[in-house]
Amino acid sequence: MTTQDQVNPPPPEGESFISLPGIYVSLTDLPLDILSIMDKVRSPEAGAIVTFAGTTRNNFASKPVTSLTYTSYRPLALQTLSSIASSLLTKHALRGIAIVHRLGTVPIGEESILIAVSSAHRKAAWLAGEEALEECKEKLEVWKREEFEDGGVWRANRDGHQGAEVKEGSKGE
Repeated sequence: MTTQDQVNPPPPEGESFISLPGIYVSLTDLPLDILSIMDKVRSPEAGAIVTFAGTTRNNFASKPVTSLTYTSYRPLALQTLSSIASSLLTKHALRGIAIVHRLGTVPIGEESILIAVSSAHRKAAWLAGEEALEECKEKLEVWKREEFEDGGVWRANRDGHQGAEVKEGSKGE
């Protein structure tokens, strides 16, 4: 085992990933670990690491939420994540960027997305972290189902969009 393998061990089963110099993106069925994503972007050249954790909250528009369920076409979503990360790495002169999105059911209080960026200075890290989240919400092929006590609703993976209820047997009409 190389030193690099000890620092960045292979991901566990249930995780799909792309790892390139300065970039790590992943889709996983497992709970997320903020320390492991920070370790993916650590660099002796970085004076800042900024992280973002998106968590499942217990309500939407005053309606109690019991959980969120995320689904994706992994090969396409991984390529989109890689493209977002690559663009931001160059644009903000980052030392590293890592984006991990959880798929499957995410209970209340648990993370569905983690983003970590490192840069020489904090301002670039702050800007890149926020831009990474907005790019993911706009472009990433991940779909979200919000579960309520009385049913569920598929939603665009964007803040504030109501989405539409999908009824069993419906053909999207």
